[in-house]
Amino acid sequence: MEAATKPASPSAGASQESKLHFLDYWRIIRIRKAIIVAVFLLVVITVTVVTFSLTPSFQSTARMRVEKDMPDVTPLGGAQSQTFDPYFIATEFEVLKSRMTLDAVVEDLGLGAIYAKRYKAPRELTTQESYDVLYRDVDVKQFRNTSIIEISVFDEDKQLAADIANKIAEVYKSNRDAQRETRSVRGLGTLTNNLADLNQKVDRLQKNVDALRIELKVADPVLASATAQSLSSQTLARIEATRTDLTSTLKAYEALLGQVKNKRDVELRQFLAVARPTQELTTLLGNLNQAEQQRTAVSPNLGAEHPEVKRLTLLIAKINDQIDREIAGIVSALEGQVRTTEAQLGALESEYQRSRDAMNEEFIKLAPYAAAKNELEVNTRLRDAMQLQLSQETVNARISRSDSVQITDRALPGLKPVKPSKVLNIALGSIFGLLLGVGLAFFIEYLDTSVKTIDDVEQALGAPVLGVIPQNVRPLHEEGPDSPHAEAYRVLRTNILFSRKDPGHRTLTVVSGGAGEGKSTTIFNLASIFAQNGSRVLIVDSDLRRPSLHKIMNVYNAIGLTNYLMRQNKLEEVVQTSPVPGLDFLPSGKLPSSSLGILNSVQMKAFIAEAKTRYDFVFFDSPPIMGVSDASVLVSEVDMAVLVVQYRKYPQQMTIRAKQMVEKIGGPGRLLGVVLNNINISQDSYYYYYSGYYYDYYSKSEDSKSDSEKPSGGRKKSAAVAGEVQKKF
Repeated sequence: MEAATKPASPSAGASQESKLHFLDYWRIIRIRKAIIVAVFLLVVITVTVVTFSLTPSFQSTARMRVEKDMPDVTPLGGAQSQTFDPYFIATEFEVLKSRMTLDAVVEDLGLGAIYAKRYKAPRELTTQESYDVLYRDVDVKQFRNTSIIEISVFDEDKQLAADIANKIAEVYKSNRDAQRETRSVRGLGTLTNNLADLNQKVDRLQKNVDALRIELKVADPVLASATAQSLSSQTLARIEATRTDLTSTLKAYEALLGQVKNKRDVELRQFLAVARPTQELTTLLGNLNQAEQQRTAVSPNLGAEHPEVKRLTLLIAKINDQIDREIAGIVSALEGQVRTTEAQLGALESEYQRSRDAMNEEFIKLAPYAAAKNELEVNTRLRDAMQLQLSQETVNARISRSDSVQITDRALPGLKPVKPSKVLNIALGSIFGLLLGVGLAFFIEYLDTSVKTIDDVEQALGAPVLGVIPQNVRPLHEEGPDSPHAEAYRVLRTNILFSRKDPGHRTLTVVSGGAGEGKSTTIFNLASIFAQNGSRVLIVDSDLRRPSLHKIMNVYNAIGLTNYLMRQNKLEEVVQTSPVPGLDFLPSGKLPSSSLGILNSVQMKAFIAEAKTRYDFVFFDSPPIMGVSDASVLVSEVDMAVLVVQYRKYPQQMTIRAKQMVEKIGGPGRLLGVVLNNINISQDSYYYYYSGYYYDYYSKSEDSKSDSEKPSGGRKKSAAVAGEVQKKF
């Protein structure tokens, strides 16, 4: 029990939902299988007939190797170009099917007359018309991973197909050869003309150079400008280098002189001893230092007036005087070097200016000659290059070229037709027919708005489904009380008893939105089930317009409900017994034209009240509620109503309208629910779990019983169930 009440996992719920979704599709296919089969057979038969009526077509294929034009021998002055062109083969496909190629094929083979005879044209087809026909029959493709092109031609004449394929290959090859020859001749002619023009230009330029050489008196036409330019450049470079050195030297002298002038006495002596040392200055500074050391050594002992001290003092003064004169000489020499360097730098500037002016004059003088000479050299080199190219192309044109187009396989007549492919066409037709049939079935199902499932009823009507009645159900008194179909009505009876609001509610009518939905059979079989379970039941044929219950009961309809309501007969005189124990029947009787609306009368209400006192349950058959007012009157007067909906017959909107009318007339609690009628359980597996399982189980269980036990067992069981229901309600 715990396992049963444990909630299912989300994955299990998703799996079940997907399974039911697939079963819905399978249900539609089973129900609409007639449409699917019809469409499938129609398409297959049509495709088969068309396929066998088509004219057989043969295929012939010519193969050829196609490459770029390349010479057999490496060209003079260079190597062969091996550049890969990804569009080359695709371009040649279009060339093969172009007007340039196919028009020549049409003309050579006389296809205009052949096509005119084949299609019974009054005249020979033009080249344009023949091209349009031929273009559709030609297929060009590349053999995988090669430079081989396959030309396939389809035609009902196998020999003509082979001839056309071979002719296309031949025309394409001849066009390539002609184009190659044309390009070679045109190229050589262009080179020859350009070379002649260049020769004339070089001759004219040479004469101009010779004239300028004489006019400008240039001795060596080759070395004149080069020598002059070389000498002038060297002179300027030398002067510039010397000027740079002198400028650096002058700046060094000026800087040293400035430092000397800013220093005095001892500081100046020390600076010059380092910056501009001379042997005399170094010697004097050494003697001065020695004399000062000697005077310092003897002065403390001898005193200032001592002759030795005086001698040393005079010596020191003499050495200082010599040092001053030496420093003055060094400074004077430094000033002289500055003046000399400045003079040299000025002289160099003048020489540099003169050399530069001379060089400019020389360049200006020789400029026309140099320009003419340069132009002559450029054109001479261009002429030589063109002469070399012309020689190369002339040699290349004489070298035999390998065939860039080579027919490897000529087309042969086909041995058997390739079009139409009968097996393929029929197979594709079968697949298409099946898909079309299934698609049409689902489309019709989409357009069908009738009630199909219990979910449709509960979602659209908002009412519970009380019972599901199978297809081809007959009255139960003909099938017998133990008929498998009876169980559907037993389920309906039980649901009705559980659904009624008050145990005192014992009158019931069955209504429907349209005619032919099975109201009469449903109410008769339901009344029979109630009677079989021990209740005393009266069934009234209150469909006064088109009564049918007397036909089911196989009785006369001479007198009945109308006679009683018009007070022509008593109730005992119009009520008839039936073959079903406990079930009485009241026919409708004849309805005079003056008795329209008799159901909406005091007598009808009195009859219902009296019938409830005599019977446990009273059932009323009624006309369609959407057709006449009688059904509405019955709904307002009885205790309970059940809506019968026939499976896949009327649109849902009609059923919804019928349900709304019942609730509007009798109130929300008057309608107990809906009965789905005429379900084809053999086709619609959706309803197997509602009805089919019991039929199988019931039939097998009843077969296991003896014939003598069936009636008594069935009656005891029915009586027991009836007793339990009556005790409860």
